[in-house]
Amino acid sequence: MTNGPAALEHVVRPGAGEPEGALVMLHGRGTDQYDLEPLIGVLDPRRRLVGVTPRAPLTLPPGGAHWYISRGVGFPDPDTFRSTLAVTSGWLDAFLAEHGLSHDRLILGGFSQGTVMSYALGLGARRPRPAAIVALSGFIPTVEGFSLDLDGLDGYPVAIGHGTHDPVIGVEWGRQARDLLEGAGAAVRYDEYPTAHGVDPRHLAELAGWVESVLP
Repeated sequence: MTNGPAALEHVVRPGAGEPEGALVMLHGRGTDQYDLEPLIGVLDPRRRLVGVTPRAPLTLPPGGAHWYISRGVGFPDPDTFRSTLAVTSGWLDAFLAEHGLSHDRLILGGFSQGTVMSYALGLGARRPRPAAIVALSGFIPTVEGFSLDLDGLDGYPVAIGHGTHDPVIGVEWGRQARDLLEGAGAAVRYDEYPTAHGVDPRHLAELAGWVESVLP
């Protein structure tokens, strides 16, 4: 399925009725739009929201879809990061408009590289802010020419989850994001779990209640 001139392939899980909002989940490095599709049902079991999982626009070695070229944790390749951010911003804005929804009815999240893009899309300068962000096993990016807008975050809901044994993106990056956002006034729900680079199903089940509460 495509959408608009800056299209990304994506999978949609419709709501049970007229959607009360949207839940967008961005996959990690080297997978595709189907990887996080099961998470939509776990996070929104009552199907209040239209759920969507887009495919990243880059195909890179060793395969699968990527949001940017990874040259080291914390610091995405600037050129691919900026181009993907522009494409994904256009796609996201068009998707919400198609469903008659504003950004304040959006919960935006992801895993690994998808978390990096969620921070950029949700908290980037001059970007409309979603209702909440779900950040799983990722980091807040540092990229030349890109900046976050952390003004007005008092009480802003962010859920961060990270495995304490993560060998790909160490847990210290999740803690760093927590500290930065809490310092800006955000209401951060922070969870660590004894896993590697992955998502703990028990954590996801707990987040369903959080999703319900932040988008009443």
